[in-house]
Amino acid sequence: MAELQQLWVQEMVDSMVKSLERENIQKMRSLMFPCSTSCCEDSQASMQQVHQCIQRSHVPLAQVQALVTSKLEKFQDCQAWCTIHYSIDAGSKELQVKRQLDCRVTKCIDDHMHLIPTMTKKKEALLSIG
Repeated sequence: MAELQQLWVQEMVDSMVKSLERENIQKMRSLMFPCSTSCCEDSQASMQQVHQCIQRSHVPLAQVQALVTSKLEKFQDCQAWCTIHYSIDAGSKELQVKRQLDCRVTKCIDDHMHLIPTMTKKKEALLSIG
């Protein structure tokens, strides 16, 4: 049961990440590269100025990627907490404990699934970075 839920959670997260990539990050990349190109076209700029300009072009995308990574890490921490928290109760009654553990972990992870849609609802925040 826990294995099926793990697959379901992974599919939900993958779907959210793909959607974010398609709807937000690709647009930011399409803006980043022309900006970087224009930095290189400034014949009056020093090498250091060009380098700093290119770095500034990459900042919004890096900020969004860091934010997404942070949210995913927090979500994974919640899942790990569910597994660890309920694994502590495991005694020596193997089959009964495994079933009980699966039920508890499944419920706990289900309780945290509401976090996935809230990550994508922050699109306005993502777009405001760029």
